[in-house]
Amino acid sequence: MRVAGRVQPVLAGVVAALVGFASSFTVVLAGLRAVGATERQAASGLLVLCVASGLCAAWLGLRHRLPLSVAWSTPGAALLVATGPVAGGWPVAVGAFLVSGALIVAAGLFPALGRAVAMIPKPVAGAMLAGVLLPLCTAPVRALVEVPLLAAPVLLSWLLLHRFARRWAVPGALVVAVVAIALAAPAGGGAGGLRPVVEVTVPQWSLSAVVGLALPMFLVTMAAQNVPGAALLVGYGYRPPLGSVLRTTGLASVATAPAGGHAVNLAAISAALAAGPDAHPDPDRRWIASVTAGVGLALLGLGAGAVTTLVGWAPPVLIEAVAGLALLGALAAALASALTDPTAREAAVVTLVVTASGVSLAGIASAFWGLIAGSLMLLIFRPPRPTRPVPTTPTPREECVDHEVNH
Repeated sequence: MRVAGRVQPVLAGVVAALVGFASSFTVVLAGLRAVGATERQAASGLLVLCVASGLCAAWLGLRHRLPLSVAWSTPGAALLVATGPVAGGWPVAVGAFLVSGALIVAAGLFPALGRAVAMIPKPVAGAMLAGVLLPLCTAPVRALVEVPLLAAPVLLSWLLLHRFARRWAVPGALVVAVVAIALAAPAGGGAGGLRPVVEVTVPQWSLSAVVGLALPMFLVTMAAQNVPGAALLVGYGYRPPLGSVLRTTGLASVATAPAGGHAVNLAAISAALAAGPDAHPDPDRRWIASVTAGVGLALLGLGAGAVTTLVGWAPPVLIEAVAGLALLGALAAALASALTDPTAREAAVVTLVVTASGVSLAGIASAFWGLIAGSLMLLIFRPPRPTRPVPTTPTPREECVDHEVNH
């Protein structure tokens, strides 16, 4: 019984690493390539994100004895897909990653900055995230039309597993996609890209990339990863040291940016696998699961070159389809958050439409303009809160009249 208790959190950590990696690495590759990364640069980015996330999870778990799961920013990667090519190319995108990481560090050093992000109206923040995710979540439909023979088995496997083994729906669909890609791969596909690779890029900066990519990346990572991840831990009875987490993951983001890492942050979705009762009945032992998950994720990163090469053989829409399936749950949660408040629904819809349009203005991506448009709508058209009437103390004569009327 004692041996089983020791093994349980280790197994939970292994499952968390496998599910976390398989569920969203396609989103990362699609995002990095969308903003100009080559195949080698995208493989480098995935590798350093895995290693940095794993090391952060191991360090934070050992230091605080809490199940602090760390991952890359999946919504941030989806933002890269929605943003598309950046003026100035990949070096400017890398510069934006650096700025975003520095902002996360600042949020850990100065709690007021984190509170300012939390003050963004929930409907607007949710709608901005939904607008970022929506184009990618339509990819399964496009893939079914463009490459039906490859996409149909992927979607069917996802549906069946979503019904009977929901946790494994996306990894299962990914396995089917890998088989389909391997069968359709060009003869004699080289293995030159299978080795782990780190390719450093000298960053460059532009004002439009800072405003249109770095700032939305910071906001999306904070609002959709760090804040919900901390809330999930609180729900399981923990008090996460958010300042320490932000400083650690922010520094990791800065360190990995030149090699292609876009953002490292507190896990929000896969965190439940390490922090919940399935990891261990004793909450004080669940930190072992998050440390194991970190080690497992770092090891999985060594295969980044192989999976990137495999993904490179596939039609881009098929990879986006798998990524879209992985993000459907996040899209549903973002829409629910955006549309819960009836008085803010129009502002949320405006945010969603502007963000999902993908239109860039003055070189600044649509996510920023969606945030601005929704906030202005909320400021101008939201009805003022009704003021409570001030209770008055009746005079003795009023009390007497009231008594006579009621009798």
